Amino acid sequence: MPRLFWEDFTAGQAFEHGPRRLPRDEMLGFAAEFDPQPMHLDEAAARESMLGGLAASGWYACAIAMRLAVDAFIHDSTSMGAPGVDEVRWLLPIRPDDAVLFRATVLETRASRSRPDMGLVKFRFELIDGDNQCALSLVTSLMLGRRQAGSAGPALAGQTADVGSAS
Repeated sequence: MPRLFWEDFTAGQAFEHGPRRLPRDEMLGFAAEFDPQPMHLDEAAARESMLGGLAASGWYACAIAMRLAVDAFIHDSTSMGAPGVDEVRWLLPIRPDDAVLFRATVLETRASRSRPDMGLVKFRFELIDGDNQCALSLVTSLMLGRRQAGSAGPALAGQTADVGSAS
């Protein structure tokens, strides 16, 4: 039974999860399969690039953010998916074997006009590096199931929740 419904999310609320180490072989394997650019695969070419060294594919970073979001709270929610992604920003390179912390901040919520059983929650997902700097920022809305009428239930307590850790 899901624990989190649309009504449990409020603007300003934040979730953190992790850190998660990003193993070199996983990072390189993803790049070889899905984003085989030299700055993601070749040490020498990467040193000569604007990234100044081997760096994770931005799409790998997005996939890691999604995995951590599911682990942090989506798996325990009434998520119905997402209508899309509004914005993705790759702000800093993520290096092999770095560890990142996932943070999700609720930007806004709104009830669906066409589906009374659903609401939308707009989030900013971030991957925070070991220097406490944002390496990835992604803005997306999730469609979440609502509680039945008359049982709105309390919102989650506090503004920041540690919802677990990943290894």
